[in-house]
Amino acid sequence: MTNFHESDRLAPEGEKRVALVDIDETICFYPEKRRYDLAKPSKENIDKINKLYDEGWHIVYWTARGGSEKSKRLGKCYYDFTWKQLESWGCKFHDLSTGTKGRNIKPPYDLVVDDKAKRIEEL
Repeated sequence: MTNFHESDRLAPEGEKRVALVDIDETICFYPEKRRYDLAKPSKENIDKINKLYDEGWHIVYWTARGGSEKSKRLGKCYYDFTWKQLESWGCKFHDLSTGTKGRNIKPPYDLVVDDKAKRIEEL
């Protein structure tokens, strides 16, 4: 029989807290075509994430950009473009993971069900 330990729901006080933050329709929006180079940053939403960074959170931008079957077939990787885009928008962050590159590859999906999820409007 396995001996289980009690786990904390969130990082204990004083330990590194990690926030995974989506990009598209979270910190940027598309007025017309949904093409990454046409994305318009939301300063208000970026400021919310930058505030978490300033409070000591470890910020990982986590996007499925490049992770769709179509993108994979075409050999698209948006990691470098996205990193530079985040910097140009004034985003404070520690790491980036996309659908093709990074420490935590993000798969494409249509719904997240999670006890720790929040919409940007809730911050």
